[in-house]
Amino acid sequence: MSSIETTQGLERRVQLIVPAETVKKAVSGELKRVAKNAKIDGFRKGKVPATMIEKMYGASVRQEVLGELLQRTFFEEMMKEKVNLAGRPTFNIDKFEDNKDVEFTATFEVYPEIKLKGLETIEVEKPVVEITDADIEKMIGVLRKQQANWKEVERVANASDRVTIDFTGTINGEEFQGGNAEDFVLLMGQGRMIPGFEEGIVTHKAGEKFNIDVTFPEDYQSENLKGKKAVFAINLKKVEEMELPELTDEFVAKFAAKTVAELRAEVLKNMQRELNNAIKGRIKTQALEGLLKANETDVPTSAVELEVETLRNQAAQRYGMTKEQATQLPSELFQAEAKRRVQIGLLLGTLIAEHKLVADEVRVTAMLEEIASAYEKPAEVVEYYKNNAELMNNLRNAVLEEQVIDMLLEKAKVTEKAMSFDEIMAQKA
Repeated sequence: MSSIETTQGLERRVQLIVPAETVKKAVSGELKRVAKNAKIDGFRKGKVPATMIEKMYGASVRQEVLGELLQRTFFEEMMKEKVNLAGRPTFNIDKFEDNKDVEFTATFEVYPEIKLKGLETIEVEKPVVEITDADIEKMIGVLRKQQANWKEVERVANASDRVTIDFTGTINGEEFQGGNAEDFVLLMGQGRMIPGFEEGIVTHKAGEKFNIDVTFPEDYQSENLKGKKAVFAINLKKVEEMELPELTDEFVAKFAAKTVAELRAEVLKNMQRELNNAIKGRIKTQALEGLLKANETDVPTSAVELEVETLRNQAAQRYGMTKEQATQLPSELFQAEAKRRVQIGLLLGTLIAEHKLVADEVRVTAMLEEIASAYEKPAEVVEYYKNNAELMNNLRNAVLEEQVIDMLLEKAKVTEKAMSFDEIMAQKA
């Protein structure tokens, strides 16, 4: 065997030989197998002459056998040399003649050899957050709004009302596509409309007709409307104000609570769970970014391509796209994130291997119980996970990742920063 040659980056090339006798023996054996099962008019099964089998199947058998021999020869050699392969190789046959050794070249990628460094230079800002009574009341206010009723009023509209309108938009006197609607229900203050639209409705009453002058943002999604000035003719049909429900036993029962105090306790528990996850996520992001910054490394193209495909499929599912539509999404959209994920995976894998880490089953159980606590029947969720090997494996991987982050934090420069609940949840969003 020729020595393995570095071509560029993580790409390698090696020249290999399959002995003529090996090829001859493999082809002969496969032709005999074919002959046993061949069905040809005029001959009984298994009685077709060897010369006819050779003539009919020889070329295809040689091609199939050769492909298998190239694969086997290559992978045996890689195992012997202890090469850490990344992706599948490509083969190029350099010499292939009857009764002579087959010479071929294999081109492949390897995973990088990583020697971790700079762990002590990682900087992490750890949020310190206390959930206040005001935070809890604000969250209960959100629940009340979700159960609110709407009451029609005769006064002018304000920024927190719900309005029903007809509108027609024009640019330079000409209507444009998507610029009109009838009986359109608009909940004010949600930022659904372009700047200036909602502000133009405030101070008007139901029954009034008026115009609103607006300018489409420069980054508006429709190319033909970017930066354009438009006029919307408005027919304000209805103004409604929100009526919040009282905090009664009847109200809290909608959230499976018996008393207001019980609802507050449940809200606090859910907020704490969300907060803990947000803090973990923030710390994890900083730790991984620091690890990447200290250990920039090449990554195999094949691994990045696989990750690009994963991200493309996730994007397609998120936006309800078909498989055909997904294939149209350009790889460039996902390239940077895919490379980052592969780099992180390699670095974390190195840490796990160096320290011989395995998932702490106590933490696995704790994580499972935390996940289950968000459901109405936690015990059923726990049982469902325990009967699903894939879900349990995912849990163990998540715990293992947490253990690696803990290890990084032991070496990193960690400082604390006081933050409010709203601040950290806004950053998470």
